[in-house]
Amino acid sequence: MWNERGWGPAVSFVPTLNADRAVGFYRDVLGFELLEQNPGAAVFDSGGTTLRVTVVAKLKPQPFTILGWAVDDIAAEIGVLVARGVVFKHYKGSGQTPEGIWTSPGGAKVAWFRDPDGNILSLSQNPPIELAQIERDVFDQ
Repeated sequence: MWNERGWGPAVSFVPTLNADRAVGFYRDVLGFELLEQNPGAAVFDSGGTTLRVTVVAKLKPQPFTILGWAVDDIAAEIGVLVARGVVFKHYKGSGQTPEGIWTSPGGAKVAWFRDPDGNILSLSQNPPIELAQIERDVFDQ
């Protein structure tokens, strides 16, 4: 969706040292459509958002999530990705399930994993909206 200034959806960027290895992960493991590949980047359709995996000369993975996706069923998605070789991170003392799911105080469920370059990625499942909350939002306006 474009705004009044002509700006469209955000484009996400992820660094990689090896474009071919990144394509193998983002296309074949995560399942995103490869739109373009050139010597400097691989471009994917990531659920309607452009994901540009850019080749860099040096890479120091950050200790925090750099990119994540909202999913409808986090447990099912973890099962699919584990079957494809993805290992989910466990943070000591976080209270995560054996599958690696952490539940936030607000009820969102989050799980983290790394891409082949060590970038931390995540899946998130938002809690269901209660009917009472929907009614308050609609009728209290």
